[in-house]
Amino acid sequence: MGDTAVPVMWGGNLAETLAFYQALGYKVTYEQTKPYAFGAVERNGYDLNFYCDAKDTRSAEDIEAAGCLVMVDEVAPLHKQFSAALREHLGRIPIKGIPHISRFRPGQTRFSVTDPSGNSVTYIQRDEPDFEYGGSRELQGLQRVLDNARILRFSKEDDEAARKTLESGLRRFAATASVLDKAHAMAELTELAVAMGNPERAAELRSEIAGLELSDEERAEIAEHLQIAADLEQWLADAE
Repeated sequence: MGDTAVPVMWGGNLAETLAFYQALGYKVTYEQTKPYAFGAVERNGYDLNFYCDAKDTRSAEDIEAAGCLVMVDEVAPLHKQFSAALREHLGRIPIKGIPHISRFRPGQTRFSVTDPSGNSVTYIQRDEPDFEYGGSRELQGLQRVLDNARILRFSKEDDEAARKTLESGLRRFAATASVLDKAHAMAELTELAVAMGNPERAAELRSEIAGLELSDEERAEIAEHLQIAADLEQWLADAE
């Protein structure tokens, strides 16, 4: 039998932290408050442990970020399950601050959950491909820009960097990129505008896409891409 590593993260308010993980479907396997706070939860055969000195009165905002990675078979259904569980537990889906769950979109291979103690657990699909930062070398022009923006969003969760990359790419390859690639880049920017709380920009981009010269088949393809932004709008509405 191989060795096993068990993450030990900051417990903060241990009862609140354990209740949070219970809401996500974890089972509490251990809990003590003296001589120090220590708890453990288990899910699908792996454990997360939490420790806090009883004299430590720091809040989640006061500590340095801690966390771990959890490899799972499928991330999409797990994100859906966790979103529903958090809405039931908290009365809303927390999308900012502490605690929160990162958003998810089709094709994504990871997402993260930050618990009430400030720990971040990232759930990663086992067959996630290796990322080639800077965009895949097999792609060129605006397609490579789109790939790089995908990595910035999915892996680094950096919306602003992805937005700047796409805006710059559209300017740089304005004369050489196909209309379809431009439409895909604008659809990506539409979803980013929704995610970043800029509905006016999202509406502007949708209008610009509508004015592009696309075939019926291409327009149907872009409509599917834009649906991702519409689905995000609904998820964000459920979070309120």
